[in-house]
Amino acid sequence: MTSPLAIAVAVVLLSFSGAARADQNDVQLNSLFQRLRATNDFSEAMAIEQTIWAIWRQRDNAEIDAQMSLGIKTMNNGALKLSLKAFDDIVRRDPEYAEGWNKRATVHYLMGNFDASVQDISKTLALEPRHFGALSGMGLIYSAIGKAAAAIKVWEKALTINPHMLGIKALADELRNKIKGETT
Repeated sequence: MTSPLAIAVAVVLLSFSGAARADQNDVQLNSLFQRLRATNDFSEAMAIEQTIWAIWRQRDNAEIDAQMSLGIKTMNNGALKLSLKAFDDIVRRDPEYAEGWNKRATVHYLMGNFDASVQDISKTLALEPRHFGALSGMGLIYSAIGKAAAAIKVWEKALTINPHMLGIKALADELRNKIKGETT
């Protein structure tokens, strides 16, 4: 078993390696997803998950990486229109970059633009079918618009990819219990 410290070091090294292509096509992802599903160690799972996110975020293009950082920073600061502009630019310039679509989907979700968010999530999943974050977001949208069964289905799919998302598991269980209560 790889220690969480070794995984953390790998994340740092990945963030400084400009020569290797890092995105949804990175060759490391297959083994990371296998390890994520196999581990029973929550700390290790979180370290693996962060490594996956770091790989998804990184692109072999300094301008795209800078735009991604700007988009994330403005989104986290609540400047959603500025963030949307940054992610619009990313998907226009690099339409094969799954995380650009995913981040734009997140901004659309935060703005209440569920239809646009679903479209961007669909594009994310077409490029990276294992994107547990996009699947989780799709479930949140389905739940918000009253499609409980669809929400549970995509959350279950997300949990088969990353079984360590305790918040998503809790939401799925809560929605299942709500449905059971309505049918009894």
